[in-house]
Formats: sequence, C-alpha cells, structure tokens
Amino acid sequence: MIQTIRNAWRVPELKKKMLFTIMALLIFRLGSAIPVPYINGDALGEYLQSQSGTILGLMNAMSGSAFSMATVFALSIQPYINSSIIIQLLTVAIPALERMARDGGEEGRKKIASITRYTTVAIALLQGFGYYSLVNGYGLVNGGALPKFWVALVIVISFTAGSAFLMWLGEQITEFGIGNGISIILFAGIVSRFPRMVMDGITGFQAWLTVQGGAASFASKNPGMSEETAQQYIEALKPGALAPWALVLIVIGMLALVVFIVYINNAERRIPVQYAKRVVGRKMYGGQSTHIPMKVSMAGVMPIIFAQSIASLPATICAFMGVTAESEGIGGGMMRVFDTSKPFYSILYFLLIVGFSYFYSTMAFNPVEVANNLKKNGGFIPGLRPGKPTCDFLMKVLNKITMFGALYLSVIAIAPIITGNLVGYSSLAIGGTSVIIVVGVALETVKQMEAQMLMRHYKGFLE
Repeated sequence: MIQTIRNAWRVPELKKKMLFTIMALLIFRLGSAIPVPYINGDALGEYLQSQSGTILGLMNAMSGSAFSMATVFALSIQPYINSSIIIQLLTVAIPALERMARDGGEEGRKKIASITRYTTVAIALLQGFGYYSLVNGYGLVNGGALPKFWVALVIVISFTAGSAFLMWLGEQITEFGIGNGISIILFAGIVSRFPRMVMDGITGFQAWLTVQGGAASFASKNPGMSEETAQQYIEALKPGALAPWALVLIVIGMLALVVFIVYINNAERRIPVQYAKRVVGRKMYGGQSTHIPMKVSMAGVMPIIFAQSIASLPATICAFMGVTAESEGIGGGMMRVFDTSKPFYSILYFLLIVGFSYFYSTMAFNPVEVANNLKKNGGFIPGLRPGKPTCDFLMKVLNKITMFGALYLSVIAIAPIITGNLVGYSSLAIGGTSVIIVVGVALETVKQMEAQMLMRHYKGFLE
C-alpha cells in the first residue's frame, strides 16, 4: 500500500488533487478552532459533555467537537446534508421538481443544486439562531455593553457563513480534489475525534489503576491528603474507570465492526436479466445476459441518522428546558426513560432504524419503474413474465434485502450502547453511525483512487 501511494504521488495530476484535498482539510480544521465571539466556549463544552444522548451530542460528533467549542464551523455540513435530504424527498413528492431532475439534463441538475444551496443557507440561519438561543438561555453569551440584537446577529451570521463556506469547500474538493467533498469533510470531522477517544481510554485505564490501588495507597502518594478525602476521590473515579479486559474488548469490537461494515457495504444481490434478440435492418441486437445489482445497504447511514434524531428528540427538548435526569415530574421521567443506556431507548432506536430503512429503500429502488424499463427494452428475468410478475418478484427481493440491511444497521448502531453497558464505560466517542460513515467514505475514496490509477496502468489499493 505504501508503494502504491508513492506511485500515485509520482503522477502529477493525482499529486495536485491529493495536495488540494489536504490543504482543504487543513483549512477545515483551522476554522474548527476559530471561536465565534461573545460565547463562553469552556462552559459550553462542559454542558455538552452531558448531552451525548441528544441531537446536540450527534451534531458535536459530526462536527469534530467544533459544536462544543462554539467555533466558526460549529454547524459543520449538517445544514447541507439536511438540505440535500429535504430536496431529495421533495423531488419525489413534487412533480415539477421530479421532471426537472429527470428530464432537465445538465441544466436541471444545476437548478436542483442551486435550490439545495439556498435551502442550506436558510437551514443554517435557523440552526444558528437555535444555537444562539441555547447558549443565551444558559447565560453563556457575554456581549458586554453591546446591544443584544447586535450580539445575536454576529453569532448567527458567523455560524451561517461558516456552514456556507464548508458547503463551497466541499464542492471544490469534489471538483479539484479526490473523492466526494462533503463526505471527505464529514470524514475528517469524525476522524479528528480519534485522539480524544484514545486519551479517554488511557485516562480510564489510569483511573482503574488508581481505584485498584485503594485509598490508603493513593493518600500515601499525595502528602497532605487524608484517607477519607482519597476515598472520596476514588469513588468519583469509579464511573470512568476502564479495566484492561474492557479496553481489549473495545479494541477487538471496533476492529470486528470495521470488518463487518466493509463486508456488508460491498454485498449485493444480483438478479439475472436476459434481453431478447431483435433484428434491425441487417444487424441483430440483444441476446446478451446481464444483472440488476441490489445493494444490501441500499439506504446507507441515513436511517440511523433519522432514527437517532427522533429517538433523542424528547431528551433534547428537555435539555433545552433545563431539565435533568434528577429533576422531578414528567420532564425528569422522560430524561430517565430516554437515556441512551436504558433498554427502552435501544428498542425504540431499533424499531425506528427498521422503519426508516424500508422508507429509504423504496425511494432508492422503485420495482414498478425497473419492471417497466425492462419491458420497454425487451428484457426479462428468466422464469418470470414481463410486467406485474416481474414487479412482484422485485418487490419481494427488495423486502428481504431491506430487512437484512435494517438488521445490519441496527446491530451497528446498538453495538456501542451494549458494549458501553457491558464494560461500564459510557465515553465511547465513536458510535456506530460514525464508524459507518468513516468506513464508507474511505472505501469510496479508495475506489476512486483505484479507478484513476488503473487509467495510468498502476496497481491499486484494492488488489
């Protein structure tokens, strides 16, 4: 693999693309460290540490911790992703957008992209205002003697501008760099949390060693500390202590998760298709055999993102209202019920993933349209009549594949929750959603690199 990278580096065109992508990612990480004025980032980070089970925790993970530091790129590319999903859904629901996307050609795609950009800015403005309302509600905004309207305007515009810039940067990476720019930026944000995850593991192991040593040993190593104070300190360390066997279990589980994702990501069901022979003039066309590929993970990671957003919505609303798990009444009860470590949350999470998987699979693959296209082009599935029998067969296969894909996504999403409960360690920074995104983006980027290198007669990564 190292030799292959060296060969790719020798190709001037690939070298320029790799350098451009690296520089763009450096700009992204630099912007993720530039704070927005008038916000107390330290206090905000402490607050968001307790919100790992809410939408706020998900946005913080996707932004590479920029959300918890209130930086210019705090919103990351979430507004663009949400905008793309909304426009995609509206394209199916609104006939005018569907015709524009289907029959408009290159001009139609440009119009759809332009609509997506404007929608991104609108969503960024809404999310920026929501962010300001959150920090202002907890007294984390300090504008001094400046008018509140001016402080709010600066904060919201800063967040919106950062999100719009990342959208533009992603498009530049797609055009002049390697891979899909938006995916690469999302990949970089998630991977940037890896060092934090490693440090949390080391800190947890050190805490375990301290707990095992006992209060007397700890007090003897710290002159002036009483044994009672040492015991209180050790009791505070116990929730974050990480035993060696638990650390090994986490590492093995993560590696197994990556292997499983790679295997399923490349899995597909190939339905054979035969085309009838026909004579046009003096030439004979058709007669060849091909197949319809149906990917197992057809819906991708979107069902997990939507399921996590909905399952964590009650806890997020309660968090905005200042309610905690220790609070009395309905709010405190909802925080305890929808806790990510509780069985109810896992069951609800599982059911939502299955439901959204079927929803997205039916959007990505339309059996009626595929059957009609086969019939128009003289194609048929061996053993089935064209038309409705073919459509029914495709629908049956789609349902089976979708169920397997939904179970796969559910296992990936719930595995970190179960692992955290087993080892008694809730600080797993990289969840199932993040692992799927990282592995998927890495595979797609490697395939694009492979295709470009094969054009230049080099051996690629995938051999």
